[in-house]
Amino acid sequence: GGAIVNIIADIWHGWPEFAHSGAARGGMHTLSETAACEWAHSGVRVNSLAPGGIASSGFDTYPPELQARLLEYPAQVPMQRYGTESEIAAGIVFLLSPAAAFITGTCLRIDGGAPNRRQTWTGRYPATNVKEFNGFHRGVKPKVLGG
Repeated sequence: GGAIVNIIADIWHGWPEFAHSGAARGGMHTLSETAACEWAHSGVRVNSLAPGGIASSGFDTYPPELQARLLEYPAQVPMQRYGTESEIAAGIVFLLSPAAAFITGTCLRIDGGAPNRRQTWTGRYPATNVKEFNGFHRGVKPKVLGG
């Protein structure tokens, strides 16, 4: 037995000039689904995890014009913030744990509801009770986001 978690980027939307990336992302998702079927009889679970916008120190390496755009993203997401590295780690820990014993061949999206955003809805109500989880490691907020 065992468990595998493949990390994939957003596979639900294409981006102009990134056809190669879309093919790879979709392929990894399908590989995870196929392996889940093929290896289930051996007790091996295979899932994928798709992070949404996650605040990381990598943001600080972006050019200034892109850093300015990073500040706009939270307003477009129902939870009105970036996710944390710890929230991704928690999803991985869950999928690898015995608590996920009957979960295989699926993709866990950790994205603050980003695919459900609607131009007329997001931001209608302030996200006053949305709390971050930073419990697994020394999470560092990017400087561009006030860290």
